[in-house]
Amino acid sequence: MKIIRYRDSAGQTHYGKQHADGSATRLSGDVFNSPSDTGDKADIAKLLSPIVPADIMCIGLNYRKHAEEGDKPIPDYPVLFMKNSGTLNNPGDPIVLPRHLRSDQVDYECELAVVIGKPCLNVSRADALKYVLGYTCANDVSARDWQIKKGGGQWCRGKTFATFCPLGPSIVTTDEIPNPNALQIKTVLNGQTMQDWNTDDMIFDVPTLIEFLSGSTLLLPGTVILTGTPHGVGGARKPPVFLKNGDTVTIEIEKIGALTNPVKDEVG
Repeated sequence: MKIIRYRDSAGQTHYGKQHADGSATRLSGDVFNSPSDTGDKADIAKLLSPIVPADIMCIGLNYRKHAEEGDKPIPDYPVLFMKNSGTLNNPGDPIVLPRHLRSDQVDYECELAVVIGKPCLNVSRADALKYVLGYTCANDVSARDWQIKKGGGQWCRGKTFATFCPLGPSIVTTDEIPNPNALQIKTVLNGQTMQDWNTDDMIFDVPTLIEFLSGSTLLLPGTVILTGTPHGVGGARKPPVFLKNGDTVTIEIEKIGALTNPVKDEVG
């Protein structure tokens, strides 16, 4: 199933089931516990991020080619950082370039996002995918200057500006994606492909990440795990390519779809 979240013309928020022809019907019940399809046509006034995350957990340096392009050693354990909930962004809404706390090095990162579907604690790698609701596209937007030079050695400052976590357009449930580590993933910037790789290049695959992140740690339903980005990021290019006002960036993942956001400067 492809699950969307949307606001209707009366301002109410709903989940919906997206069909192959592009139409959608409204879902009822708990999205984490077998929601039912009402059959009613979805009144979509605004497409929203498909989930409001309980937490946003992110993995850095998780593709071999990306580690190589940054001349970084392969990590012994997954590299974890967090984004706050204020980074959440909807499909079609702008990525806002910080101008109050200024950054001129805002980068794109296409990522497969994992949505946890039930409480997850000390889960084995063998059982890990049983705890997944589904998968969606993410853009781990990153201010490289604040991430690398001005963040005090921590990545969170450069990763947590408002609008820096677009998600969508839908959550595709695990029955449609039995192997999340066999998906083509790409970034397209203003019509030019910047990243184009496969999730099979992950250093730590999705089940391994869930086993690691749930170790002595409770992952609540709705936890979103960003699983890392492949090579081709703007900051590693020569010369670097950073997002600018007027750009359009699209994240595409096989079997999931395309997540597109315009880019604009912060005002005020």
